[in-house]
Amino acid sequence: MARAPKNQTHCGPFSGLDLLSSAVVLVDDRQIVRYLNASAENLFAISQRKLIGRPLTHLLGEQHGLEAALENALRTNWSYTGQDLKIQRPMAEPLHLDCTVSPAEADGVSLLLEFRPLDAQLRVAREEQLLQQQQANRELIRNLAHEIKNPLGGIRGSAQLLEGELTEPHLREYTEVIIAEADRLQDLMNRMLSSHSMMRPGLINIHDVLERVRRLVLAEFPDVTIVRDYDTSLPELTADREQLIQSVLNITRNAAQALLGHGEIRLRTRIARQVTLAKRRFKLALELQVIDNGPGIPEDIRDKIFYPLVSGREGGSGLGLSMAQSFVEQHHGMIEVDSRPGRTCFTILLPITERG
Repeated sequence: MARAPKNQTHCGPFSGLDLLSSAVVLVDDRQIVRYLNASAENLFAISQRKLIGRPLTHLLGEQHGLEAALENALRTNWSYTGQDLKIQRPMAEPLHLDCTVSPAEADGVSLLLEFRPLDAQLRVAREEQLLQQQQANRELIRNLAHEIKNPLGGIRGSAQLLEGELTEPHLREYTEVIIAEADRLQDLMNRMLSSHSMMRPGLINIHDVLERVRRLVLAEFPDVTIVRDYDTSLPELTADREQLIQSVLNITRNAAQALLGHGEIRLRTRIARQVTLAKRRFKLALELQVIDNGPGIPEDIRDKIFYPLVSGREGGSGLGLSMAQSFVEQHHGMIEVDSRPGRTCFTILLPITERG
C-alpha cells in the first residue's frame, strides 16, 4: 500500500490548510489520501496518522456518491460538487455533507476535496438565537428570584411569630408546614441565583472531575453502570473545578434518574480541533460526552430541556440542566444534546487555551 511522504504532516507543505474552518482532504490520482487538515480530522473523528496512505473509501465508505465527481475532475481538470452526501460512520450518527472536488497539482496531490456540513449555517443561526433566548430566560428567572425572596422571608417570619402565639399543637402543625415550605422555596431561589456566582478558575484535570462525579452518582445509584472512555492525553484545563463538577453531576444524575436506577452511562472525553465557541475560534477544545441508554428525552420538551423550570421528570425542579448550561457558558463553552430512544448524548465543548 502506498504511503505518504514523511514530511506530509500538519507541519508540512499543506499546513496552511489547518487555518481553514472547512474540512479539506487531498488525494492523489489513485484516490489515496495524502493529507487532511485539522477541521477534517474533527469532522470525521479520525486522525491524519490513521488515514494518510489509505484509499479515500477508508474515510467515506465504498458507496460514497463522489465517484463520478472524482473521475470527471481528474479527466477534465474541472471542479465538481457533490450534494447531500450521506457518510455512514460506525458507532456514530451519519454525516450529511456537500463536497466540492477541485483539481490540484502539488507534491503528488491531484484532487482537493472540501467538505461542508449541510446544516452549518442553520446551526450557527440557531445557536445565536438560542443564546439570546437563554440570556433572556436567565435574566427573567434571576429577577423573579429576587422579587420572591423578600416576601418569602416575611411569610416565614410571620409564621414563626404566629407559632409562638399558638398553644394548641394541632394548630402549630400548620405553621410548621408554612415554615418548611418557605425554606424549600428559599433554597430553590438560592439555586436559581447561584449560577451567577463568581468563577474561581484554576488548572484542573478533567478526569479528576469525572471521577468525583462518578463516585457521587454511584453512591446514589449503585445499580447504574458507569463506563469510563477517557482520552488520557488531554491537557489540563483552566476552569472552575466546583462549577464543572456541578455541571457534569447535574447531567449525569439526570441520566441516572432517566434510567430509573438501572442502565449504562458512558463518560467520554476527546480532543476537538478548530472549534468555534461563543463566536471565537479555538485551535483545541475538550469534548466531554455523557451518554446513556435510557428512554430518551420526551419530544415535546426536547428543544426546551435547558430552560429553567422545564423537567421531563415528575417532581423535578427543572434547574439542573439550566444551571449546567449557565456554568458551561461562563467558561465560554457550550452544551448540545442529541436524544432518541436508547441513546441520549449530552456533549460539552470547552476551549483549551494554549499556555506559553
